[in-house]
Amino acid sequence: MICDISMMMVNVDRSNIAPDFSCMWRFLLSISFFPLAGFSQTNTDSIFNASLNEVVVTATRTPRIMGNLAIPVSLIVNKTMYQSGSLRLNDILAEQTGLVITDNFGRGIQMQGLSSEYTLVLLDGEPLIGRTGGVLDLSRITIRNIRKIEIIKGPSSSLYGSEAMGGVINIVTDRAGQHKTDASIRYGRFGSIDGAINVSRRFKNTDIQIASNYNRSEGYSLKPFAIQKTVEPFWKSAHQLNLHNRISDRWKAGTGMRFNTSHIDNSIAVHNLGNTIVSKGFEKNQEYNFTPYLQYQVDKKIKSVLRGYITGFDAMQQLDVKDAYGSYNDKFNQLFARLEQQTDFHPTQHSTLTLGAGIIKEQVSSNRYDSLSTTRQNQIIYSFVQHEHAISERFTIIGGARFDANKAYASVLSPKLSFQFKLNQRLNFNASYGRGFKAPDFRQLYLNFTNLAAGAYAVFGTEVAATEIKRMSDAQLLEQTTDMFSNLSILKPETSGGLNFGIKYVHPNNLHVNLNIFRNDLSNMIVTDVIAFKKNRGQIYSYFNLKRALTQGAEINVSQQISNTLNIQAGYQYLFTADKDVTVAIKRGQVFQRSASNNLVSRMGLNDYGGLPFRSKHSGNLKLFYENPKGFFATSRIIYRGRWGTMDMDGNGLINRNDEFARGYVKLNVSAGIQIRQRIKLMAGVDNVFNYKDIIHLPGNPGRVGYLDLQFNF
Repeated sequence: MICDISMMMVNVDRSNIAPDFSCMWRFLLSISFFPLAGFSQTNTDSIFNASLNEVVVTATRTPRIMGNLAIPVSLIVNKTMYQSGSLRLNDILAEQTGLVITDNFGRGIQMQGLSSEYTLVLLDGEPLIGRTGGVLDLSRITIRNIRKIEIIKGPSSSLYGSEAMGGVINIVTDRAGQHKTDASIRYGRFGSIDGAINVSRRFKNTDIQIASNYNRSEGYSLKPFAIQKTVEPFWKSAHQLNLHNRISDRWKAGTGMRFNTSHIDNSIAVHNLGNTIVSKGFEKNQEYNFTPYLQYQVDKKIKSVLRGYITGFDAMQQLDVKDAYGSYNDKFNQLFARLEQQTDFHPTQHSTLTLGAGIIKEQVSSNRYDSLSTTRQNQIIYSFVQHEHAISERFTIIGGARFDANKAYASVLSPKLSFQFKLNQRLNFNASYGRGFKAPDFRQLYLNFTNLAAGAYAVFGTEVAATEIKRMSDAQLLEQTTDMFSNLSILKPETSGGLNFGIKYVHPNNLHVNLNIFRNDLSNMIVTDVIAFKKNRGQIYSYFNLKRALTQGAEINVSQQISNTLNIQAGYQYLFTADKDVTVAIKRGQVFQRSASNNLVSRMGLNDYGGLPFRSKHSGNLKLFYENPKGFFATSRIIYRGRWGTMDMDGNGLINRNDEFARGYVKLNVSAGIQIRQRIKLMAGVDNVFNYKDIIHLPGNPGRVGYLDLQFNF
């Protein structure tokens, strides 16, 4: 059901805190004694010792060898995605260290403890839109024609602006002009079918690529004999066309076009006066992208690109519940347009200067925002600069900044500074600090939404909340307002400061270790809280700026090539999150908790505090990849997520009791495949072998799922 309620958080402050980091520091201390002798400067991808001297663009907006980057970057290549049996973007990201897939308003991503709205998702360098409750549903995106995925962790607003506070994920699709045709078909549990075709050709100076994907499922129910399915039947289709033409030795032009659509059956069982009423409906989403560009290569030292981008997202949900609370008819239309110029200079062999500027125009219309006839608009003019300089063979520095002049909000400057120091060919150190920001979106400003089908709760943006509360009070529909109603004010942009420190070890016997320590300090975090209660006890929510919060921790990845055919990998993340004001109050003895066993009240200690909701302190993975020269492969991937806080049960507004946590889990995914003749591949796999289920906290997890996959290469 579509709704727009963000996680509940309590007030925070910039006061210093001293949490117990003994667990993390013991872990880091043990790593510091890892043998350093005999390392060589090579890198590997996630399967075997393929060189990570592969080019990465997202981190600096210019092509860079991954091993020479000074910020946390990880890469997922096509071979990994195929052998892991992944179909949608959320499938493969769920198996990466430090990334957690959330199950709220679709499949979102959590990175370094920052929720989905703080991670910018790009497709071939252009932002995807169409978020619900701040979440971009990653299951919308097929990976059948994806060449690689670049993941940048830490604030990236100095290059990409709003929504890049936590990091950036760039999905890079297949190249045009490869002279190939691929086709695939998969069948799995719950009547799921996925089919795809990808054609790439070169005609003289023109490259063309066409890709299509169709995905459907009959849905499933985690409750036996339930009238309403946990996940309803759906189908999705995606179509993409890329054209590139080399006009001359210096000029190149091209465009990309993409169209997605999805249809989901909806039903809801409503109990009214002793009768159960089953209402039927549907949800339909459409998305399109158009990305023309013109590139001019002045000489070997100067290149300039003019990019255009237009994307739209249209969503409609209809549900007939007239006999219960009234019909539900939700429509949402979003349009995003951008024109950008970027020029790269190479004044010397060891330096690169990047200059860019652009303009963004965005508009939405929705009956969530009063009526479809009301269109909300905004405009952003921005510019950015970045300079990379290799001072010596060992030391490289990258500095940059971006300025966003936002018509609706205050202007924002986002700087970033990164360093890389190569102690020798065996040991690298990286450090980076950046400022990130996220401007309030249309939802947080203008939302006027009441969910008649789910308890009649309401969510009002800050620009309409006071007016709506007065209207409802005059109509005698309100029971009371809360203390938070008096705190309503104009929302400020959220900002953050992110620090990352990394160490890379590479041993000559193909042992690779990457360690990254991070901290993100957030200011003016936008959260929701209750501002009033209706007489029917329905809650009314709105949005507020809080002062300070933090997420910090450490992440380690280890890879070992056991033999020519066997590779083993392990990853672990320790995460600490806090509302700083809460930790100060706990130290002062001002916070109390109620026991679940005997209902007694006691003072709360720092060890009782579970941090920000929906974050796991511990998560990790263990992966085995086997492949022999005859074309047979097998994989085994164990994914672990520790328990995470969900909701307050004892009335203090915090996560502190065991019954306020969702239990952690371990998932095992396996796959195996073989090359049949020269052009046919057959694969079989089982996801979630242990059949883990949690209908309350992870309804999008169906339990054990088996599948067969057949791929043709022409």
